[in-house]
Amino acid sequence: MQDYQNGTQCLHAGYVPENGEPRNIPIVQSTTFRYATSEAMGALFDLEAAGYFYTRLQNPTSDRVAAKICALEGGTAAMLTSSGQAANFFAIFNICSAGDHVVASATIYGGTFNLFSVTMKRMGIEFTFVDPNCSEEELNAAFRPNTKAVFGETIANPALIVLDLEKFAKAAHSHGVPLIVDNTFATPIGCKPFEWGADIVTHSTTKYMDGHANCVGGAIVDSGNFDWTKYPDKYPGLCTPDESYHGVTYTERFGLGGAFITKATVQLMRDFGATPAPMSSYLLNVGLETLHLRMPQHCANALTVAKYLKNHPKIAWVNCPSLEGDKYYELAQKYMPNGTCGVVTFGVQGGRKAAETFMAGLKLASIATHVADAKTCVLHPASSTHRQMSDAELMAAGVSPDLIRLSVGIEDVKDILADLEQALEQV
Repeated sequence: MQDYQNGTQCLHAGYVPENGEPRNIPIVQSTTFRYATSEAMGALFDLEAAGYFYTRLQNPTSDRVAAKICALEGGTAAMLTSSGQAANFFAIFNICSAGDHVVASATIYGGTFNLFSVTMKRMGIEFTFVDPNCSEEELNAAFRPNTKAVFGETIANPALIVLDLEKFAKAAHSHGVPLIVDNTFATPIGCKPFEWGADIVTHSTTKYMDGHANCVGGAIVDSGNFDWTKYPDKYPGLCTPDESYHGVTYTERFGLGGAFITKATVQLMRDFGATPAPMSSYLLNVGLETLHLRMPQHCANALTVAKYLKNHPKIAWVNCPSLEGDKYYELAQKYMPNGTCGVVTFGVQGGRKAAETFMAGLKLASIATHVADAKTCVLHPASSTHRQMSDAELMAAGVSPDLIRLSVGIEDVKDILADLEQALEQV
């Protein structure tokens, strides 16, 4: 399936029905699975056989959808989680423990920033947040002997900063650690981070992949390219025996292509249980089947909206990486030449009060704590998703107090523009 184009993979990857089997991925709505002997089930618990015994760890519906996302990203193994937050937590915690350190871009999504800077800090994992526009020298200076990973977002939410993937990959690999990239906004339709040096990719599938605001979910995909065995002292969880599974060494048993995801599944999913419901995985797949059709429309509508806003006298500024003249236009053309995403950020003349008036006047677009689905929605991050951050942290994250995040949907763009126009007339 790797040889097929994105559109074909969106429809067919991950599940090929046999003679007489359903064409759609079946919903296996069962917590448990029957076995004829204790020995057969015991082999599963010892990781000596493939199969299913409890949906908290794995489920056939979820695994088939994960395989589709894996194919789209060009990876070797993947897993679904119950949310994007869970995916990012698992991706880091799978290779980090108390006393370890991670270098992360400062402009990541506010919820991820809090996960790293508050919750995981309480677990003894320290993060250094760097300006994504920093020089190579500044980036390398952030590393420590106990650094275990580098983390960033392909397109930052909501700052819309495009990460220089090659720069961050080069720095990560020179220090012997993997680059983990959240590819939620770009999706594999817009960007394939593995082709630019990333090692692990995460997604909030809640966004464009689902595309219809139907279900919360996340995904982790491994490229299979990072050689954990070169750094056995740094990654003992992957390179030394796991006594909770009778001494299995993941890199030996499952190879570089399967070790990371297998460990995250049999350890972290076993213990934290952040598994998606089979029905949620099924709905995610329904969204994935049209991802290659929706993303170009999102991108085209967003670019049209950005051009309109840039020329409007009541708009102070506009950010859209696909808009010529944008600070990140050149990086966007390098990594995402066919379009970035459907999100545009801007400020209304008059600051926060004017922004509130504008948003209240919208009729087609919804004010919602969401982004990246088929319907246009709008949010003021400083008073919602990023409200826990100080002014200094907001500025470091690229979120000014007047920033409005407009997630441009796939409605007719003439109707979207008309809605913006009538709302701006009220400012």
